[in-house]
Amino acid sequence: MDQEKIAFQTKCVHTGNGIDKETGSIRRPITMANSYRLPEDASTLNWSDPNQLVYTRNTSANQIYLQEKLAALEGGEDCVVLGTGVAALAGVFFTFLDQNAHIICSNVSYVAVYRLLHEYFPDKYGVEVTLLDTANLDEIKKAVRPNTKMIHIETPGNPTTRVSDIAEIAKIAKSAGALLTVDSTFASPFLQRPLHLGADLVIHSLTKYINGHGDAMGGAVIGGKELIDKIKRQAMVNLGGAISPFNAWLIMRGVVTLPLRMKQHSESALKIAHFLEEHPAIAFVAYPGLASHPQHEIAKKQMTMFSGVISFGLKGDVDIHNKFVNSLDLIVPAVSIGHDESLIVYTGPTDERNHYYPEEFKNGHLRFSVGLEDADDIINDLQQAIQKAGL
Repeated sequence: MDQEKIAFQTKCVHTGNGIDKETGSIRRPITMANSYRLPEDASTLNWSDPNQLVYTRNTSANQIYLQEKLAALEGGEDCVVLGTGVAALAGVFFTFLDQNAHIICSNVSYVAVYRLLHEYFPDKYGVEVTLLDTANLDEIKKAVRPNTKMIHIETPGNPTTRVSDIAEIAKIAKSAGALLTVDSTFASPFLQRPLHLGADLVIHSLTKYINGHGDAMGGAVIGGKELIDKIKRQAMVNLGGAISPFNAWLIMRGVVTLPLRMKQHSESALKIAHFLEEHPAIAFVAYPGLASHPQHEIAKKQMTMFSGVISFGLKGDVDIHNKFVNSLDLIVPAVSIGHDESLIVYTGPTDERNHYYPEEFKNGHLRFSVGLEDADDIINDLQQAIQKAGL
């Protein structure tokens, strides 16, 4: 069946799946081999070919199945899957940022991106970096230089939930002859398709929503075949960023329920965000689904729902925030997002990126990943913890 004619939900179930030829199993098995049988004449073999089954550092069977599925879900020509989300991000930067290139990036981003672009790439390779508010199109336009090679955005952004206008930034990037790369981890391909909006590459931490079970790590980059081939050869084969076949298999399993989970995450998060916004103990709430969110209209334009991450703060100091977190019963104090269980992490006012945060975040904030529990149970847990914290 033509992949372009079937629905997203159907692709989640069927794309990349097939009948195992040896056993007839309707689930492709985990192939944990690190080497594959060479052809009878290997004299002309490319030992670093990232698309041929030779050695698992180059690629693996389970990786190929997962790449096929993710490319279909994002509407891309090709996909490369790597060991973690950070491996995917670093692979993109390593592949396309030459010495003395210039990159424009969101000034509030995942901490590993901040370190890569604030420290490592400038110090080691002379890459010029401009960190700015990518929700401000005028700032982006003013920052473009003759050597600008890439604009990188997170949308929604971590941890502020800032939303950047992908279609408008794509126009800026195109006019500058630069690549637009979009980290769409907080949205997943079910809620947002950056490639359809003009991005060149879309990046996911598969560890989060796409896997959805909190038991595997992986990262992916999806886009045009020519760009993806470069990442495969440089970041996967020759930097050793390959994913474990077992993790690839686990993530394939997780993708099947992605549409169901994202609907539940989004519906619950919106209900909980409204509760928090109306609560007198809450200092602020940042959630793209709220009309009060500064980029709510952009989120409505480019997302189908608003995902499951809420950031908020209490009317209290560090001790109050810690007491609140440690009084929660159902919600687990742990990093990451997109798990079946709700997760929360408190970041205090000493965060190294604090000077880039919006004003309301600077006294510390809570990043809350809403899980698949009943929304009313989560609201009750938040309420009792607020009371125990003395608010």
